[in-house]
Parts: sequence; C-alpha cells; structure tokens
Amino acid sequence: MGLRGKTWFPILYMFIVTLTLSAILILFGNITRQRVTNNERIAYERAVLRALPVDLPSGAGPAQIHNIFLANITDPDEKSAGAHRYMVEDSLLAYALPFEGAGFWAPIKGVIGISRDRKTITGIAFYEQNETPGLGGEIVKTEFTRQFVGKKLAMTPPYIEFLPATATLDESSVHAITGATQTSNRLGKFMNTILGTWREHMDDPQ
Repeated sequence: MGLRGKTWFPILYMFIVTLTLSAILILFGNITRQRVTNNERIAYERAVLRALPVDLPSGAGPAQIHNIFLANITDPDEKSAGAHRYMVEDSLLAYALPFEGAGFWAPIKGVIGISRDRKTITGIAFYEQNETPGLGGEIVKTEFTRQFVGKKLAMTPPYIEFLPATATLDESSVHAITGATQTSNRLGKFMNTILGTWREHMDDPQ
C-alpha cells in the first residue's frame, strides 16, 4: 500500500496545498502592497509639486518626480505648522500645506501652495478623491484648480470663499463646482479650517 492509501494522506496533502497557496498569496500581497504604497507616495509628491511654482518637465515619470521632490521640498515640521517648505538654494519660496476631510462620498485629500508671504496661493492639487465623475469629481480638473492661482487669503474666515458659478469673484473667492454643492461646501469648510489653524500657528510669535 502506497502513501495514497494511508488514512492521513489526504489531510497531509490538503495541508501542503493550503500552505503553499497561502505562501503564494502572502508573497503576492506583499509585492502588491509595496507597489500601492509607492504609487500613493508618488501621487502625493506630484500633488505637492503641482501646488507649488515648480516647473515640472513634461511627462516626468515617478523617479524624476521623486528626485525633484527630495531636492527641493522639506518634510513638514512644527515650525512650519505641518506644511512642507519649497526651498531653492536655501531660500524659502513657498509652503505646501496638505489638507484632507470628508467629501460627499469619501475622503478628499490635497495640497494647497502658499507663497512665502503666507497670503498668495500658488496652486492647489488633489491626490485622492472619489467624488461623482462629472460633478464633484471635477475638483481635479484644471478649470477648477487654476482659479486658485494668485488668489489672496482673506484676513478673516472664510480665507477662500466658494461662490456660485454666476457670482462675481474677488481676490479671495473662487467659483464652486456647478451641480456639486455638497462636495464644494465640504471642501470649502475643511480647507478653511485647516488654513485657519495653519495661519494662527504661523502668526504666533511663540
């Protein structure tokens, strides 16, 4: 009688098969997880650079984005109230302030660039959002984000006001996304809260 005839053989066989498949799945999961982490990191670094007055090469790949980020952007710290600094030859050019909050369907995460005067917006970019395509999802489109460039943060809240598409704008307001009231309202609310906290910290002589 061979091994196949033993009563314990099916159990051993299933154990070996299960162990092998589990090992393969764990290995595949680890590889995939690292790839996802790297993609998330590059998406974040790209958003930081797009929010700042950085001249990114056309078609810059992940490695180039990462190298430009490392060469010019500092890590957030207490002194900068959680914002990155954009430095060129030891000169401060701007801040990149990360922000996030609850959108209509899921978290919205982005970065707003602010010049060294702490008043003028250099740009805004998003690296995570799952709002409705064609509605709230329009926040990532150039037609929306380019409105922020050159805007001035108001002295009192709201620092950046979101107004209806037909409203007349001033130096501290932008047009909200038409048909996406909830997304626009939520984005404006948590972005202004984060801007307020940042300004209070930066204006504190400590």
